Parts: sequence; C-alpha cells; structure tokens
Amino acid sequence: MKILKTKFEQYWPLIKSLQTALLLITGLAGYMSARCPYTTRPVMLGLAGSLFLAISGSTVLNMWYDRDIDAKMPRTCKRPLPSGKITSREALIFGLVISALGVGWALTMDLLYGAVVFAGLFFDVVIYTVWLKRRTAWSIVWGGISGGMPILAGRALGVGQLDWVGIALALAILFWIPTHILTFSMRYHKDYQAAGVPTFPSTYGFQTTRVIIAVSSVIAAVFMGVAAYGVGLTWGYLRLMAVLSTGLLLLAITSTVSPSERVNFGLFKYASLYMLSSMLLLFV
Repeated sequence: MKILKTKFEQYWPLIKSLQTALLLITGLAGYMSARCPYTTRPVMLGLAGSLFLAISGSTVLNMWYDRDIDAKMPRTCKRPLPSGKITSREALIFGLVISALGVGWALTMDLLYGAVVFAGLFFDVVIYTVWLKRRTAWSIVWGGISGGMPILAGRALGVGQLDWVGIALALAILFWIPTHILTFSMRYHKDYQAAGVPTFPSTYGFQTTRVIIAVSSVIAAVFMGVAAYGVGLTWGYLRLMAVLSTGLLLLAITSTVSPSERVNFGLFKYASLYMLSSMLLLFV
C-alpha cells in the first residue's frame, strides 16, 4: 500500500491536475450544452473517463519531451522528470499507455467523438510541443486549437455532429488561450529565455503582447457570447456571462494602458476563473 501511495505521489504531478481538470470541465460542458446528464449518466462517465485519460496522456508526453528545458527553469526544475523522481522511459510508457486508453475508449463510444479527441492529442503533442514550441512563439495557436478540442468533442458527442455552436465554443477557448498563456509567459519571461523557448514577450515585446491579449480577450468573449446564445441560455444567464466578459476585458485593457506585475498576474488568475465560470453557466 505504501509503494502504491509513493508511486501515485510521483506520477500525479505529471498530469498537471488543475490544467487537466479545467479542460475536462470544458468537455463536460460541451456535452451538457446538448444533452441532459441525468438521462445519460453512463455516457457522461465514459466521456469523463476517456477525456481524463487522453488529456492526462498528452500532458505526460509533453512533459516527457520537454524534460530538458524543464531542467533549465527554476519554475519547473523540481518536476518528476528533471528532478529524477521518474525515469524518462517510465514517463514515456505511462503517457503512451493512458493516451491510447483514452483515445481507444473514446472511439468505442463514437467514431466522431474519438476522432476529435485524437485530433486534440495530436495537435498538442506532435504539432505544438514537438514541432513548433521551440521554433516559434506562434506555436500557442496550435496549443489553443488543441485546448478547444475537449469542448468540441463533448459537443460532438452530444449532438452527433460538428455544429456551429461547438465550433464557436472551441474558438472561444482558442482565443482565450492567449490571455491565459501570454500573461503567464510575461510573468516567467526570464525562465523561458533561459530555456531558449521563443515567446511573444521575447519576440515582439511586452507592450505588443499586452495588446494581443486585449484583442484576443475581446474575440474570446464574443465567441463565448455567441455560443451561449446558440446553446439557448436565458437572458439572465447571458447577462451573467456579459458581466464575466466585462471583467475580463477591463483587466485586459488595464494591463495594456497601465501595465504592472500585479495587474498581469490578476489577469492570469481571472482568465481561469472566467473560463471555469462560463463552463458552469453552460452546465446550468
């Protein structure tokens, strides 16, 4: 029992539980925007299980591939791989196995759903991490596409096709990603420089990055509002979403006009709260 507990404590950080949980919630929200969860509990459990495994697997594979640059950054050097708590072979096998289980499970549930789940994993691991992350700051676009796949997959499973509402939800997350990631890359600018990873702050400067965040936040809020209307949220819920979006926009504008470390970190935190709250409104 003690050995299992030790292994769990070693492997758990590999999946980045908070990030995985947020993406999992978006997938569930996508499904619940089309189907009542009380009448489809077995499907909901399958959705949650397959998405959890696929998202976790892609995260583990990313950490396996990035173990060398993680070792160069103070923020990440204590992760299981660079610290030597887990060998690269163990992490690779673990990532491949749970990725295959997640995608395989998804395909047995529905071919379209499984294809979207696989696309998210492929974009995240192969396109974003392996091909582009160390070459261009624009890699975050592909990271954003992969981030939008769970909600698109959930919606596709619910309606049986790729519809405009699902695409709008995925685009909302795609344009939300820069608000989340770019504020983070500004906060840890020196870490990324030390690791040789190109970011928008290092490539285009901090002020241009802040403008990009503000514009991206506006587009994300628009797509989220359009999708919420398409889902059929009542005006009361739409007003709540408008309030959440206004807070995001005000922080993004403040970060551009009066930049500070405090405002930047506040925007980073609020961006996650905004997405979580928007998903909860879709749940309701």
